[in-house]
Amino acid sequence: MPALTSHTQTLTAAQAEKLRTLLSERGFDFMTKPYCLYAATKPKVNVLVYEKGPKVLVQGKGTEDFVTNLLEPEILGEAKLGYEEVHQPEMFQPHIGVDESGKGDFFGPLVIAGVYVDGDAVRRLRDLGAVDSKRIGSDERIAKLAAEIRQVRGVAWEVISIHPERYNQLYDKFGNLNRLLAWGHARVIENLLERVPDCPRAISDQFANPAVLQRALQERGRGIELVQRTKAESDPAVAAASILAREAFVGWLKAQSVRYGVECPKGVSEAVKQSARKLVEENGVEILQVLCKAHFRTSDEIKNSHSD
Repeated sequence: MPALTSHTQTLTAAQAEKLRTLLSERGFDFMTKPYCLYAATKPKVNVLVYEKGPKVLVQGKGTEDFVTNLLEPEILGEAKLGYEEVHQPEMFQPHIGVDESGKGDFFGPLVIAGVYVDGDAVRRLRDLGAVDSKRIGSDERIAKLAAEIRQVRGVAWEVISIHPERYNQLYDKFGNLNRLLAWGHARVIENLLERVPDCPRAISDQFANPAVLQRALQERGRGIELVQRTKAESDPAVAAASILAREAFVGWLKAQSVRYGVECPKGVSEAVKQSARKLVEENGVEILQVLCKAHFRTSDEIKNSHSD
């Protein structure tokens, strides 16, 4: 299993103050960081305690040693690291995790992926280092992990890419993004349930009122427990789904960049707008329907600047 280099834990206010005292006694160097009560560092380990929570983030090669030898015994008073099956048994029970990629990007599709796991598959995904794709900075690492996830015994997966032309039609039909997301999540869950009909539960990030997704499910999907919660990516099945969705999204952007000879960047930055303007100059405003999400304000911005 890869060495632990990052760990997050919610604290009480009293625990946060006790940790500050201990870090000072152990010779940590303190510094000021945005949104932090305090931050401290030593070779191989950085400790950031955020105001919101409060919550501690431990990073660096010394993370595991810090957590097992200081944070858990001295501050938390209990051992949690390595005991996830005791503290979070539901994580290791059969379930589907669902996540999406591309919803905040002007270029490209909305990709929704689902991954079914059992206990052995969860352990293997954790060994591989399957975490929320937003925590993985490299597209190459995403591609490598996605290939490894598909090889895990006991895993079933489904990926739906809603390309911009279809996305724009569906957005007009549903009228808002949450209903479109619910429709896509429901399709993924339904398709997976055809292969694993005995799956009792599906989990996803909460993007709207849970009833919106519940209504979008068909007869098969309505028979399972649907869990929607914030930070769902901490679940290995959801994390694996986020990686598969990201791989498909990035692959589409790269393919279209090659096809049109203009880079299609992620996000909604100035670089995105410059690429969009160039594409419109070379192909006409119709290209926005083919490559972009038309309801973004960026779309009107590009059209207006083209007509001036």
